[in-house]
Amino acid sequence: DGFANGTTINGLTSQATFTLSSVTSTGYVFDYSLTNTTSGGLDSRVSSFAFNVDPTITGATSTGAFSYTTLNSNYPNGIGTVDVCFKGGFSGSCAGNSGGVLTGDTGMGTMTLSFASAPSSITLSDFFDRYQSITGAGPVSSASGTGTITSSSSSGGTQVPEPGMIGILGLGLAGLGMVRTRRRQTGSLTAAA
Repeated sequence: DGFANGTTINGLTSQATFTLSSVTSTGYVFDYSLTNTTSGGLDSRVSSFAFNVDPTITGATSTGAFSYTTLNSNYPNGIGTVDVCFKGGFSGSCAGNSGGVLTGDTGMGTMTLSFASAPSSITLSDFFDRYQSITGAGPVSSASGTGTITSSSSSGGTQVPEPGMIGILGLGLAGLGMVRTRRRQTGSLTAAA
């Protein structure tokens, strides 16, 4: 939803999808996709999105439509401080930047959340986005939105193994294959004797 000065502005909407693509020794890497679904005679530009992270992140990077990041910044319209903000344009804060995604368009990219050491799990919460260049809403030209999670595979989902575990699994499977081949060779020699 979108709101400015405590008033909801019907029609300001967007949808974001975050897909965990890998876990590194110090971070979590996500593919993201954000679609500006503003409707009802309004047009807007989603210039940034933000959320909070538990445990505390030490850094963030991003590519694609929202390639600029800011940590521990104030989000507009009374939201307050957020842990990380991903922006379409360069600025020192989460408000008043350029770039982003226009009504009906989708912006995609990859974002990395860095930690002092990779935690076994993380929680993303308190999702927000920033609407700018709004037309069709009277005198309102910028607003913020509060997100809700509509589906999540965080509980009962498939855990992503650490990179070292994939190597160990590969060695184990190769070893099993060698043992099996050896047994077949021994069995065929015995049968021939």
